[in-house]
Amino acid sequence: MPFGYPGVYVEEAPSDVHVIAGVPTSTAAFLGATQFGPVAAPVLVHSFAEFAAHFGGLAAEMPLGYAVQHFFLNGGRDALIARVEPAGATLADADLSDPALEQQRRGLWLLEHAERFNLLCIPPLSRTTDVGRATWDAATAYAARRRAMVIVDPPAAWTVPQTISETAIAALAGRSPNAALYYPRLRAPDPLQGNQIASFAPCGAVAGIHARIDGTRGVWKAPAGTEATIRGIRGVEHAMSDGENGLINPQAVNALRVFPAGVVSWGARTMVGFNNSGNDDYKYVPVRRLALFMEESLYRGLQFAVFEPNDEPLWAQIRLAAGAFMNNLFRQGAFQGQKSSDAYFVKVDSETTTQNDINLGIVNVVIGFAPLKPAEFVIITLQQRAGEVSV
Repeated sequence: MPFGYPGVYVEEAPSDVHVIAGVPTSTAAFLGATQFGPVAAPVLVHSFAEFAAHFGGLAAEMPLGYAVQHFFLNGGRDALIARVEPAGATLADADLSDPALEQQRRGLWLLEHAERFNLLCIPPLSRTTDVGRATWDAATAYAARRRAMVIVDPPAAWTVPQTISETAIAALAGRSPNAALYYPRLRAPDPLQGNQIASFAPCGAVAGIHARIDGTRGVWKAPAGTEATIRGIRGVEHAMSDGENGLINPQAVNALRVFPAGVVSWGARTMVGFNNSGNDDYKYVPVRRLALFMEESLYRGLQFAVFEPNDEPLWAQIRLAAGAFMNNLFRQGAFQGQKSSDAYFVKVDSETTTQNDINLGIVNVVIGFAPLKPAEFVIITLQQRAGEVSV
């Protein structure tokens, strides 16, 4: 700037502060058969009417449409539809490691075309079939790579809680922190059958509850409890007692319960949270989903650091950006602790990144957080106080 006369001069300088924005947390991907629609790539829809326009709406023998409908009824807003053709439909049939393929991606691997999703629902392909172990295992492995959660539906054979055992669960799906299993199936009117009550897989409704709670409370709040009512249904296939709920909860099966307020989601465990294990960091759904949200947000928000000079000026920028992101979550109530130093830390310095790391082109960022865990068991102790005797 030329200085032509005495006075005060103002210059605008670019900021070197990088803002890390939180990614969306409740985009649900649905995989299954529909009446028609594209099969080369998934389609993002924002309402059931939009789904019907692209894929044909409800079809009596294709449960996917009902799951999408339940998702939007329960608070969902963004649904990613990955369609498989009804004839010979396969949910997971390609090896992404083979370069010659999955330009021919089908089934689950259609989601490779999607930028992101957070929840994965795979309703049964038909009213008379269950999703098999191979598909659930492929789905949970893929979801872990994409930083997403799979909502696992119960088999039709699980008519009462007494049929649910470690052996039955092992036959259904593997124990993964990126999967949550819900029981029982839901009972709801079927518009294609004169509104007669029929049975439906719960994944769509549960995904909608996740989205609704994310919007009102945050991803760190368990998608369960009295506010997690399921809309658009009449009941469940089996109304559980407290004792029956006590049979499945240690197995990390989340109950859908009938209470006076309606049917509610009454569990918040991932599939690794069995036998009341207290040593697994991700036994609870909200803790796992919060960690996935943070990982994805930081992964995207720290891209600016790639190829920058690996020294203290860069480390200071990373500390500032990541610290501001974590502090924003702390202020929203995402962590334990009365002060930020008790809730989280961000460390990137000469201790985390040694000279050998620098020589290898590596910068190590260490971030820790104290998660909020749901209060599953509220213990009330009553004590009578003896009347005081005046002397």
